[in-house]
Amino acid sequence: MHGIPVNPARAKRSAAAALGALLSITLFLSACASYAPPPMLPTQPQPTIAVTPVVPAVVPAEQAALQTLVSLQDRLYRVAAPLLVNNPELCKGNARNLLGFTAKNKYSYSAELTQAAEVLYGLDERLQVMGVLAGSGAARVGIRRGDKIESVEGKPMPQGPNAERQAATILAPLVGTRPGIRMTMLRDGASIPLTVPLTRACAYSIELGNSDNVNAYNDGRRVMVTRGMINFVRSDDELAFVLAKEMAHNSLLHATKQNMSATVGDIIDNLVRIRPDTTTMAGTSGVRPTPQELDAAADTLSLYMVARAGYDVDQALRFWERLATQYPASVLNGYTAIHPATAYRLAVMDKIVVDLKAKQARKQPLLP
Repeated sequence: MHGIPVNPARAKRSAAAALGALLSITLFLSACASYAPPPMLPTQPQPTIAVTPVVPAVVPAEQAALQTLVSLQDRLYRVAAPLLVNNPELCKGNARNLLGFTAKNKYSYSAELTQAAEVLYGLDERLQVMGVLAGSGAARVGIRRGDKIESVEGKPMPQGPNAERQAATILAPLVGTRPGIRMTMLRDGASIPLTVPLTRACAYSIELGNSDNVNAYNDGRRVMVTRGMINFVRSDDELAFVLAKEMAHNSLLHATKQNMSATVGDIIDNLVRIRPDTTTMAGTSGVRPTPQELDAAADTLSLYMVARAGYDVDQALRFWERLATQYPASVLNGYTAIHPATAYRLAVMDKIVVDLKAKQARKQPLLP
């Protein structure tokens, strides 16, 4: 199509999100300079030439920033994995077949972190596995972090700046038409052929928000949890409550019903950046408070998701109460400001937990 302006940054982020949905759900690299000594006459002694490796100059702060980013993303993926894999029935129209791993190359990060990605994780032009979804087909066949993707169904995988977008284009028609996909992984210099069984799971992209405000967002297809929220939670169970709540909002189409998909989508697009524009985060950033009935419906569904994933639902009420107490609705860029019906929500959750425990005791299916 012609005449439609395209935002390259947004297009790249959208492609990355698409690949994350398809794939979703450390090596050290140093470059050594090759040195060719001048030709020597046969009668001359051959001197020993010391070759000094040339290591890319990377500002330590950049390495630290990338390590923190990857560590937080790893935790999000790890906690989200049981929620995604165990709840395709509850995600309704948002369940898809997934390969079960995330892959990135050095271009997946901003230009300022490219060298850090090369040095810390061995990322180069090729797509490399950065995380494997626990319980997925990828995990069962032994795909590991650090594996590089050589080919899919016998065809070489794309490399370079557009590799993620091109890979998504290749994989999209495959994941919907077959039970498994033939792939070749490069590991320790050896090519390893594998057939990866596809995993039925909730197809939500799990995103990290680079912001210290204590919040979480959903736009119908993505779930974002801010760095501030991750630092606030005290356990993986509490982080699971937040992730499941946003997944439930997506499953119930609440962003669409409130006409908030575009607004929240812009917030997520901003916060996935390494250096987001924090001036746009004043107040609630245009997000309207969620009506109590919608919030309670999401709480109900999320508690079932949490229980089915093996997390402890007994802690849920105390967590949401503590969050509302420490970050009340008066903190406009916090979670409670856009989810203000705390008392109503807690009353509903109290009843749902009782029902859930009864079903678990009777070994009944955990369905709302």
